[in-house]
Amino acid sequence: MQDKKLSFAIFGNEYQAGKSVGIEHVLSSLYECDAEIYVDRPFYEYLSRELNVDVKAAGVFDGYNFDVDYAISIGGDGTFLKAANRVLAKGTPVIGVNTGRLGFLAEVLPTEFKEALAEMYGETCKIEKHTVIQVDVNPCGTAESLPIEGSPYALNDIAILKRDSASMITIRAYVNDDFLVTYQADGLIISTPTGSTAYSLSNGGPIIVPNSGSICLTPVAPHSLNIRPIVLNDTTVIRLAVESRSHNFLMAVDGRSEKLYEGTELIIRKAPYVVNVVKLRSKRYFALLREKLMWGADQRG
Repeated sequence: MQDKKLSFAIFGNEYQAGKSVGIEHVLSSLYECDAEIYVDRPFYEYLSRELNVDVKAAGVFDGYNFDVDYAISIGGDGTFLKAANRVLAKGTPVIGVNTGRLGFLAEVLPTEFKEALAEMYGETCKIEKHTVIQVDVNPCGTAESLPIEGSPYALNDIAILKRDSASMITIRAYVNDDFLVTYQADGLIISTPTGSTAYSLSNGGPIIVPNSGSICLTPVAPHSLNIRPIVLNDTTVIRLAVESRSHNFLMAVDGRSEKLYEGTELIIRKAPYVVNVVKLRSKRYFALLREKLMWGADQRG
């Protein structure tokens, strides 16, 4: 039991069949510290009803109705992105416990969580500030922004994508009001350094070290082989005008997608918030890259 009292908000997904051992390891470590635990309602109901886990929680919360010292994301990187969006305006540090697969964001294993708690209680853990980008949606011919269905903030990336399988979309891109290029492609990804190891990387984008002050534009299957990813300063304002043969397209903000219509103008810039990510002192960024991307591994049979 710890002399210091800390409170934690726990987020998770409802698709963690077979992962109850890792979840219970996290919970038992929190109980040992006499931590004050609050659980996101859908995850609490999943733990109680589906996994039959007896959660000794101080409370269950909905939406953004929590005020804690730390947030814990239990799952994979997708779960982490959702949790990060919920703590964004509060500035609550968030730690990702990996019960998923690859885990660039959720990098702490359940067996390492006790070590992480010791560092949080001892105030020796690292807190990394990760850049967030935001999008404003302007209808054709207006300067007034439209609200979008979900959050306009992305820790990883904002992707503009075609909806139909037959034809490309045309995206006119401007950087600080200077014309950059017209992309004819299946889409365009605007990624933060955090998101550079996600969708952007799978489309040939560069890996960008965190806190480098950059964002990257990566085309998806461009019609011209001369079109390459470009890295820009994160103070840049990017304006996109999209044309499509089907007269509509998709915009995905950290994977949350919605349909928009041709003629809509998108303004993408650095957000006024950052995500505070808890990192163990033993975790090193380049070691994580080598491990997750299997750099240097002998692939020969």
